[in-house]
Amino acid sequence: MLLTITYTGESATDLGYLLYKNPYRPQMFELNHGKAYVFYPEVSQQRTTAALLLDIDPINLARGKAGQASGGLFDYVNDRPYVSSSFLSTAISKVFGTAMTGRADERQALSDSPLNLTAAVTMLPCRAEHEKLKRVFEPLGYEVIYDTFVSDENFPNWGESSYVNLTISAKVRLRDLLKHLYVLIPVFDRQKHYWVGADEVEKLLRIGEDWLPMHPEKAYITGRYLNRRRYLVNMAYERLASANADDGEIITAEPESADEARDKVMNLNTRRLGSVVAALKSCGAKRVIDIGCGEGNLLNLLVKERQFTHIAGVDVSHVALKRAAEKLKMERASDSMRERVSLIQGSLTYKDARFSGYDAAGVVEVIEHLDIARLAAFERVLFEFAKPPVVVLTTPNREYNANYENLHNGSLRHADHRFEWNRSEFRTWALKIANRFGYTVQFSEIGDADEKYGAPTQMGVFTLCE
Repeated sequence: MLLTITYTGESATDLGYLLYKNPYRPQMFELNHGKAYVFYPEVSQQRTTAALLLDIDPINLARGKAGQASGGLFDYVNDRPYVSSSFLSTAISKVFGTAMTGRADERQALSDSPLNLTAAVTMLPCRAEHEKLKRVFEPLGYEVIYDTFVSDENFPNWGESSYVNLTISAKVRLRDLLKHLYVLIPVFDRQKHYWVGADEVEKLLRIGEDWLPMHPEKAYITGRYLNRRRYLVNMAYERLASANADDGEIITAEPESADEARDKVMNLNTRRLGSVVAALKSCGAKRVIDIGCGEGNLLNLLVKERQFTHIAGVDVSHVALKRAAEKLKMERASDSMRERVSLIQGSLTYKDARFSGYDAAGVVEVIEHLDIARLAAFERVLFEFAKPPVVVLTTPNREYNANYENLHNGSLRHADHRFEWNRSEFRTWALKIANRFGYTVQFSEIGDADEKYGAPTQMGVFTLCE
């Protein structure tokens, strides 16, 4: 596998300073499953090209398989040594690690400047997803060119090859180019050579912090980079797309239509929060508490409504509250804003005097995250002890899950959900609660309704009897 980076411009040989690799001396680096070589096939003051060549040993790859049985021929015959994959990303990080940080002791000003750069990636797996190449790289400012091939000239009926030679060009900082390649090469290959765990979420968010949150294909990139592991995808996506956090929807690694799935999720979350705000406004509440506020999506909408004179958010997670404070810009908030908004760390299943005294409570996609055994405690904390005059509560409708192709029978929408109720179960529970604690309840559905399965979200508005 081969990656070349070409710098075209004045004093182009300075590319060697930026990469910390001498243009006149080839270098070799040991990798876990082979070797990486850096050399310069082209060096001039106007145009300089650096090449990163990987020599991966298929014998080492097969021997390194965890739980390998007897081992057959096809353990050794595969495309791993020849295609651009996570091996290339690992080599980029190891060989060009300093350049990825943006440090360039000899040419720092050049490192901080956008340069005319072209990167060529050979044999990038791209299985019938050629259009995705443009949709992934063009929003980052690149001109995208790719060459395709037939699988075998002697057997044209086999069709087009699953690989392309990709060339991207832009005026961009070298560090950004390297970070883009590091993340996006495995996105198209989809076969990482190492275990993908929670640390990969942190790595993705760190390397992509300057560009991934705004990328129109962030759901696609996140899902593919994390090998479609649902709990990791949701973990990352909730932090990347703050407007979508805590919505309880599955963000699939490979949705049936990435655009439609992403728009559906964003639209549902927007409509859900909008419905809750509308219900809180219509009841005339002035003092509102968001129970299980998470990263503050509802709070961020409530502060824009002057009707609400005091707003509180409560969550058990200190990290979530910290992110809520950042979203609300509490560090730079005025004194009046600080008096109006408060964030409370506390358990939702223990009586807490700080939860009392509010006109209304919002409980958005919370109860399904509680163990059934703890639900009774939550009911008493909210409806018996805090006892707000109005409670607006939403939860997923399990029946609607049949519309999600990637959910198997009995699967839940989110890895942290303990249960999900169908419409009948939710109504039975809500009516029992209302009768027990002296409330009435009205039901409604949120989202595009299916004739058979209803809408994806169900809402109950509880009103305290006078």
